Amino acid sequence: MVRANGAVSLRELARVVQTSEVTVRRDVRALEAEGLLDRRHGGAVLPGGFSREPGYPQKTHLAAAEKSAIADLAAGLVEEGDAIVVGAGTTTQELARRLARVPGLTVVTNSLLVAQALAHANRVEVVMTGGTLRGSNYALVGSGAEQSLHGLRVSKAFISGSGLTAERGLSTTNMLSASVDRALVQSAAEVIVLADHTKLGADTMFQTVPTDAITRLVTDEHATADDRTARELDALADCGVQIDVAPLGLAADPVPHGGGGGPTHQAPVGAVPRRAVPPPGAAPLPGQRRPGAHGGMVARPLASGRS
Repeated sequence: MVRANGAVSLRELARVVQTSEVTVRRDVRALEAEGLLDRRHGGAVLPGGFSREPGYPQKTHLAAAEKSAIADLAAGLVEEGDAIVVGAGTTTQELARRLARVPGLTVVTNSLLVAQALAHANRVEVVMTGGTLRGSNYALVGSGAEQSLHGLRVSKAFISGSGLTAERGLSTTNMLSASVDRALVQSAAEVIVLADHTKLGADTMFQTVPTDAITRLVTDEHATADDRTARELDALADCGVQIDVAPLGLAADPVPHGGGGGPTHQAPVGAVPRRAVPPPGAAPLPGQRRPGAHGGMVARPLASGRS
């Protein structure tokens, strides 16, 4: 499965071979000792995975339920009239599908997949960067993409990557992708990272966003079930990153927005509303590990008439 897909989660392995995750983890450890694969938090990759990136077909099947739950929760952070940037990736593609009903939304993206998901949303304006197409993830990269982002200012950036650690922040396996992602986040007042549990603790070749520049992380509940990923979440929270944990199997469908009179959005079922934070000294609320330290001003949205 690892050879076919480039990466695989322990949960998926356990389902396929019909055994426990404890047994699978033990066997993966043995395979790593033989040099046949490299372990990652919540899964395994081919040896040399530090610089190897699975293709788009493989990524779509990896942690699919978790990505869907993350997208449901992240959609609750977007309000009517927002101007945002959305980076490339299968998780951000899931988010885009949920943003199609947000009226007055402007989305700047370098991802053909994100643009395609929003192509028929008549109340959403999509602004594509320039650049050269990178076929492995259907993203526009290079100097053309970066130059088109100069002078841009939006309220939020939603971005994914190949790995996330408290020590180094978000990283990816491709230099061109990392460079464009850095340009995307520099345009935003808030940087929101979407990363499922298989990305936590993984450190890949090119840094995209340092930890102190990340406002919020949206991850899935499996991240809290493993000691190593839970420690990574605690370390990220200690760095000032607000952690939102998306429950699996409880997330609601995206809620349509009403026309006029402000947004009618509500948080997904089972998730903690984003403005609910515990008082000083109190324990974190369910689904939330720690309130973030980043306040930041919300930038003025792009004009709706922008071409």
